[in-house]
Amino acid sequence: MRLGKVLEILLTGEAVANIPFTDLCKLLEKLGFEQRIRGSHHIFTRKNIVEIINIQAIGAKAKPYQIRQIRRVLLKYGIRGLAQ
Repeated sequence: MRLGKVLEILLTGEAVANIPFTDLCKLLEKLGFEQRIRGSHHIFTRKNIVEIINIQAIGAKAKPYQIRQIRRVLLKYGIRGLAQ
């Protein structure tokens, strides 16, 4: 899936159960988040963002409730495009 499409789905809140986990990780890195992995947990941080994003996969998909958490963080900090 294209990262622009993943971001669009994430920001609109539609079809959150259909986002591939690897695409979500790539998108967060493209948005400037740094990733570290501890076991099955993928932890993302970004300068000037207080919240820590901690996600895990269900099979090949991202967990819907974690996608909603990411959406809230992106909207809170005005991160709406890949040109960030």
